[in-house]
Amino acid sequence: MKGRGCWESASVRSFCSSGCLNKFKKDDSGDDDDETTSPADKSELHYTIKSLSVKLDDLSTCNDLIAKHGAALQRSLSELDGLKIPYESCEKLKVVNERATLFRITSNAMINACRDFLELAETHSRKWQRALQYEQEQRIHLEETIEQLAKQHNSLERAFRSAPGRTANPTKSFSEGSLLTPKGEDSEEDEDTEYFDAMEDSTSFITVITEAKEDRKAEGGTTGSVDWTSSDNVLDGASLVPKGPPKVKRRVRIPDKPNYSLNLWSIMKNCIGRELSKIPMPVNFNEPLSMLQRLTEDLEYHHLLDKAVHCTSSVEQMCLVAAFSVSSYSTTVHRIAKPFNPMLGETFELDRLDDMGLRSLCEQVSHHPPSAAHYVFSKHGWSLWQEITISSKFRGKYLSIMPLGAIHLEFQASGNHYVWRKSTSTVHNIIVGKLWIDQTGDIEIVNHKTKDRCQLKFLPYSYFSKEVARKVTGVVSDSQGKAHYVLSGSWDEQMECAKIVQSSPSSPSSDGKQKTVYQTLPAKLLWKKYPLPENAENMYYFSELALTLNEHEEGVAPTDSRLRPDQRLMEKGHWDEANSEKQRLEEKQRVSRRRRLEACSRGCGAEEAEKEADVYMPLWFEKRLDPLTGETACIYKGGYWEAKERQDWHMCPNIF
Repeated sequence: MKGRGCWESASVRSFCSSGCLNKFKKDDSGDDDDETTSPADKSELHYTIKSLSVKLDDLSTCNDLIAKHGAALQRSLSELDGLKIPYESCEKLKVVNERATLFRITSNAMINACRDFLELAETHSRKWQRALQYEQEQRIHLEETIEQLAKQHNSLERAFRSAPGRTANPTKSFSEGSLLTPKGEDSEEDEDTEYFDAMEDSTSFITVITEAKEDRKAEGGTTGSVDWTSSDNVLDGASLVPKGPPKVKRRVRIPDKPNYSLNLWSIMKNCIGRELSKIPMPVNFNEPLSMLQRLTEDLEYHHLLDKAVHCTSSVEQMCLVAAFSVSSYSTTVHRIAKPFNPMLGETFELDRLDDMGLRSLCEQVSHHPPSAAHYVFSKHGWSLWQEITISSKFRGKYLSIMPLGAIHLEFQASGNHYVWRKSTSTVHNIIVGKLWIDQTGDIEIVNHKTKDRCQLKFLPYSYFSKEVARKVTGVVSDSQGKAHYVLSGSWDEQMECAKIVQSSPSSPSSDGKQKTVYQTLPAKLLWKKYPLPENAENMYYFSELALTLNEHEEGVAPTDSRLRPDQRLMEKGHWDEANSEKQRLEEKQRVSRRRRLEACSRGCGAEEAEKEADVYMPLWFEKRLDPLTGETACIYKGGYWEAKERQDWHMCPNIF
């Protein structure tokens, strides 16, 4: 009997000191890398530990009482052992004595287990207190940094406005890499405009405007044409668009944007360094257009390519192609909202043969990374295709958007085939200040038939630069490297081209750099931005074309962006319902991917199945090797417009 009691007491101690506590330690370990909890959680933890301490004190008191009364009980039982009692009663007293001993051991084990629990809780409490203190220090440091930046910003603004050499509307006849007059009081810029502090060597050439029919020769210079010729007449009025009455009445407004307040930093602070397309975002940061529709919006100034069809000179045609490539950024100056990420297999068509003379089709061919294939056919004699993959990173102060992929443009009559890539877009002041967007980097446009080239440079904002804001400069040269035209303007307003009369090297500057001096004829306007519609500031700053892109149309494919329910709800101003619908669609897409993963995993390993699940077979495009770039890209394989004519959409997936 005594051995049985010892075995039971040992089991109790083992259960209390190892079983329960080990489970608690296992559940509570490995938290060091988790995100810090909120202050409310910390205070609740402190309150819990305090309550446990009180309860432990109560248990200690009870333990003392149990020990005291247990000892008294055992003494009484020992005294009974000394009495002369029958044998059976003696055996019963021994059993009672063993049970009393077992009860005392069990109570001691329980108290020890509670004490170990409290020590473990206090240890983790100190860890959380250190984490909380660190978080509070970082928050105070961030607030002080933001306050300091705001003070510096105001100080720089005051210094800039009070600069003695600053004039309202300066004019220049001699400029570095520019033929445009800087913006004056009529500009959209105001005192709230912020600039990006980036000092760079703006241009590698200098232009000097000369009068027409004036033939100047410089020693060591290269002389070219001395006047605009009849072949250049197509550039006259290239920016003018003949607009007749539309055959189909399109909408000219959408519901006003609701005034919902949302703290951007509260959501974005946990997204630093992550791929933006993988972060679930509420529609509050979106505009009611998909990325496929934004891609189609690049065709707003398609008339530049219609004009380029009639050019007899390839370098002259290059000027219009360059202006078209710059015009695609004009709508982004106020458009800081994020377009909807298309669902895998989502499409968007623009069937505007009657008024715009073109048909456009986009399809989302990859979800991670997000990639869209685009094909445009114009009845005026050109076609354009591209596969653009959007890579975006949030870096705390700014958001970088990097479109990857080549854009192809081909003119059927001449066979001229142009290829270029987009520049990087950057959204600044994510944390504090007024949000603004900038375009930076270089674009090289190459005519692969004639080897003509155009080098475009997008200059970044700078507080201290004297250049025009959002400035773009460029030079068009032939296959021999001879420069024929200088391009200059701003990506949010207009582009001009000037014919080069002669070129010569300049004297070396103080830093040893030497620039080319181009003597040019007076510039001709290539492209000018359309004015925004009335009340555009309350309609997401949509252009005239953008207002029509999400307009409901009959006969489109069931995968068309116009039929996306969350986007439609957002356009109508029902943002709460749009957020719920967006979550439903994203979950539906995740379920679809899991099914593909399960189907692929039956015949191959986990890693191969993961790759197979991410591979999507586009419906209207197919992967081909691009002989010009050496890259694999999705090219339109046909069949969409024929399916639309038959209204046969049985092959389309159910994505909405």
